Amino acid sequence: MQESENQYGLLNTKRKMGKQDYTYVFTTDITPVEALDAISRVTEWWASDFEGSSLKLDDVFTVHFGEVSVTFRIVEVVPGKKIVWLVTDCNLTWLQDIKEWNGTRIEWEVSTVNNATQISMTHVGLVPGIECYNDCENGWNFHIGTSLFKLITEGVGMPDVSTRK
Repeated sequence: MQESENQYGLLNTKRKMGKQDYTYVFTTDITPVEALDAISRVTEWWASDFEGSSLKLDDVFTVHFGEVSVTFRIVEVVPGKKIVWLVTDCNLTWLQDIKEWNGTRIEWEVSTVNNATQISMTHVGLVPGIECYNDCENGWNFHIGTSLFKLITEGVGMPDVSTRK
C-alpha cells in the first residue's frame, strides 16, 4: 500500500497488491453523505458527455468519451455508506475486447476514520493482466485522485469534455 499526503495535507492511499481489483482510497473532511453526493455528480468530475441519471437505485447512466462509452446501472445503495455501479454495456474502442468492462462493478464506500471521511473506490474486475488495466488505472487515478478530489475540496472538478462524433 502506498500512502502520501496531497497538497491539502489529506491522506491519499493507493492499493496495488497482486491480482487484486483496482482500488483508490482517500480521506477528506466532508461528511459521508456529501461524499456520495459528489460521486453521484458524474458530469462534474468524470465525463461531461453524460446521459441518464446517477442518483438512486436502478438508475441507468452512460458516460461518453468520444467513441468510447460505458453504461452503468446502480445496483446497490446504502445511504451514507455505499453505492455500486454495474457495467451493463461498454465500447472501449481502443481495446481488442471492446466489451472488457461488461459485468464489472464500481463500488464506492465511505466511512468515518479519525473524524474524517474515507472514500474508497474499487473497480471489481479491473485487475492486473487484463488488457485495459494500465490505461484504466491511469484514468481512474486522474479522475478520482485529481478530479473528484478537486470537486470535493475545491468545489470544481476536471471532467473529460470530449463528445461523441
